[in-house]
Amino acid sequence: MSSQHDFYIGLMSGTSLDGVDGVVVDFADGRCRVIAHHSLPFPAPLKAEMLALNTAGDNELHRAAIAANQLVGLYAQVVAGLLYTADVDASAIRAIGAHGQTVRHCPTGNIASTGYTIQLNNPALLAERTGIDVVADFRSRDVAAGGQGAPLVPAFHKAVFGRADLDIAILNIGGIANVSLLSKNGEVLGFDTGPGNVLMDAWVGLHKGLPYDAHGAWAASGRVNEPLMAQMLQDTYFAKPIPKSTGRDLFHWAWLELHLKAFPAVSAADVQATLAELTAVSVADAIKGHFSSGETLYVCGGGALNDYLMQRLQAAMPQMLIQTTDALGIPVMQVEATAFAWLAKKCVERSPLNLQKITGASSARVLGAVYPA
Repeated sequence: MSSQHDFYIGLMSGTSLDGVDGVVVDFADGRCRVIAHHSLPFPAPLKAEMLALNTAGDNELHRAAIAANQLVGLYAQVVAGLLYTADVDASAIRAIGAHGQTVRHCPTGNIASTGYTIQLNNPALLAERTGIDVVADFRSRDVAAGGQGAPLVPAFHKAVFGRADLDIAILNIGGIANVSLLSKNGEVLGFDTGPGNVLMDAWVGLHKGLPYDAHGAWAASGRVNEPLMAQMLQDTYFAKPIPKSTGRDLFHWAWLELHLKAFPAVSAADVQATLAELTAVSVADAIKGHFSSGETLYVCGGGALNDYLMQRLQAAMPQMLIQTTDALGIPVMQVEATAFAWLAKKCVERSPLNLQKITGASSARVLGAVYPA
């Protein structure tokens, strides 16, 4: 590897199950510079199986192993595309940070009664396919130390985006929404606020046969149903103190169906508008409750491409300037993958991350496991 570069690859396939995003990042000279981006969508059968594996089912251990291998096949294709785009040889990459696909997330936040988190992956196979060291299983050590195991990206957000002159927040809207609150005094908080795109995607998939509501156009055609909105906001997760994290284990199709039972006359478009409002208001409530000094909010993830949702966020937080992370130099669909390249670097360097205030872990830990090529 050239001494002039410090290349890592980050791979991310999130709760939205839309596909794999990958980046090549150069961390030389203390920078964080994305030099290549490549993405591939999930094949429909793999997406359906990953979704199914979020709940108990027949022969799920075997099915999970096969799905993990298929996911790694997709990861390997993204890596090949990245190396071609960056015009970099595999030998120049220090390591790949591969998060895997979360199918269970049940932390307890208590060392005496340790929970668990499961990300489908086969990092040994990915190292074999690519000839590059792989860092994976980032969440487990944090959970073992009594933490939530999520979110992990606030440490990255602080290192790359934090400012000494401004209180800013970074909001990632994937399937689940998570926020990093970066104070100018150096303090950082981070937690999952609740549903991001997960419920909206499920609803538009049912009624329109689409993977997502492009630009929020369908939601914009409806009206928020306030009684339905108020009922959904009664879920205990929203009032739960931090540290906290969530996933499809809570915000899933059955959760939505349960709330809709009392509102059979609400139109499908109005439900979509209400789900967008739920995401916007739950984010706004979380930020107002923990970061009243916040001046600017930068949004990343697929939700940042939902124009209607961005408008509703601004309406819910008129006191804040809301922009996307493009303004910070990293496009919205590259931030999460870049974070896992950074986390891989921290693991390779054996640099512990102090996430006590974010996840509730007992103390700083080195996160991740290395699978040599």
